[in-house]
Amino acid sequence: MDSHSTAAIAVEALVKRYKSALAVDGISFALPPGSVTGLLGGNGAGKTTTIAMIMGLVTPTSGRVTVLGVEMPAQRYRVLHRMNFESPYVDMPMRLTVRQNLSVFAQLYAVPDIAGRIANLAVELDLTEFLDRPTGKLSAGQKTRVSLAKSLLNRPDVLLLDEPTASLDPDTADWVRARLERYRADTGATILLASHNMNEVERLCERVIIMKRGRIEDDDTPARLLARYGRQTLEDVFLDVARGRGEKREVAE
Repeated sequence: MDSHSTAAIAVEALVKRYKSALAVDGISFALPPGSVTGLLGGNGAGKTTTIAMIMGLVTPTSGRVTVLGVEMPAQRYRVLHRMNFESPYVDMPMRLTVRQNLSVFAQLYAVPDIAGRIANLAVELDLTEFLDRPTGKLSAGQKTRVSLAKSLLNRPDVLLLDEPTASLDPDTADWVRARLERYRADTGATILLASHNMNEVERLCERVIIMKRGRIEDDDTPARLLARYGRQTLEDVFLDVARGRGEKREVAE
């Protein structure tokens, strides 16, 4: 059966060229429904461009992307209400209150019973005390909780995360990861997580795709990557790949 019809996310021979720069250079992968996959790579590896093409925000130079069986970006209107995205690098309007911001996004996603959904998320994600505070007046940790609430408003079947815990203190980052784990367990959503935090990836992801200069350098489970490179941590595997020592250091028995 065609992987594009059965996978939650599928990319095939995907290329994105910006003038003379090749941001994504012919990558392919298929993510089954309910899976959590880590997308690793240094700055400039092509992670964010890949996520933007999966979201239908950027049109590929060549290749194919499908989400929930639908071609992106041509038919994205058919599935956008079933997807969502979180990144600490995308700010919400600062003058609007948290409640106002969440209401606007809920309308964009055609969420039924918006007031009820916001009330439920406020309890679940501990937002109640600052729901009517301007978003610009929040701490970094509070903004992260609001960003997580925004990404879960429409109960997405596909959740794309671009470094969701960047610059957070360890306690807040752990709180976010626990909420993501619970959401996936409760809903069976498919999650693609771009991250520089290797502990986060080891905890959340059952599969890791490592990109370098727009290409996929490796793609496997965390355990098999550790075994193949002869390393104790994913961070060491990542450094091997990033520094060109990725010749899969098979450990002699």
